[in-house]
Amino acid sequence: MRWTAHLKMTAAIGLAVLLAACQTAQPPSGSAQAPSSAAVQTASLPVVSYAPAAAVERGYSALVVNAATGEELYAVDADAARYPASLTKMMTLYLLFEAVSEGRYSLSSPLTVSATAASQPPAKLGLKAGSTITVEQAARALAVKSANDVAVTIAENLAGSEAAFARQMTQQARALGLSRTRFVNATGLPDPAQVTTARDMATLGLALKRRFPQYASYYRAKSFSYGGRTFRATNNLLGKVPGVDGLKTGYIRMSGYNLVATADRGGKGLIVVVIGGKSEAARDKEVTRLIEAHF
Repeated sequence: MRWTAHLKMTAAIGLAVLLAACQTAQPPSGSAQAPSSAAVQTASLPVVSYAPAAAVERGYSALVVNAATGEELYAVDADAARYPASLTKMMTLYLLFEAVSEGRYSLSSPLTVSATAASQPPAKLGLKAGSTITVEQAARALAVKSANDVAVTIAENLAGSEAAFARQMTQQARALGLSRTRFVNATGLPDPAQVTTARDMATLGLALKRRFPQYASYYRAKSFSYGGRTFRATNNLLGKVPGVDGLKTGYIRMSGYNLVATADRGGKGLIVVVIGGKSEAARDKEVTRLIEAHF
């Protein structure tokens, strides 16, 4: 009995020593310890400090939201920092529509084009410095053509300068709950400081849809005519994917191919966001897949 008890005690001590050694042992010099996948998946992203370039390398971000309830139906890297590109113009439109609703402008009010606005790179309408464009024409040009000269014209007329307008854009973003978005221009042209997330862009798309339903036809339009020219919509899914009725595309090399799409079938509405597509075709294919999967 004593011998048996001694064996049991010796085994217990040995096991305790082995466990302690396992817990305190360090990996051999030069070897890498594999990160915990759970830690990677749950690590919180910073609210102010971003590294969008690194995020883009991981692939694209996507989010599907029920437009009626706001319920998220699908998400991939929805909080990863991204460059919005011309998705930025959704906020430019939001502030323009807000100015009209407040009575500061009407749809027929003229907006004066500056030399700075006229000199913006494509996409653009080709506005001339000193000319004017109405608020309605400007809104339609943004929704359909994504015209940079028009975006800067709106910014300068509403706020005095594009920089001041960008500050208003960011303030409005915070008011709408876009906590991970910062705007520094009205166009979405390349700037490392201009960042967003798929979730924030879905929130903005939903806000536009709910706050200003009277302008829904602007996003549905397949073309826009101005100055004797007709410009085709940048949203390739209009008229091709049943139910798609807007909203905004975007592309710069830094961002990849972006799209916030709205769709409605049988009274059920969706907002689908893809940011960072490798090509226009790949982006459109993924948005289409997500639409079909959630109707």
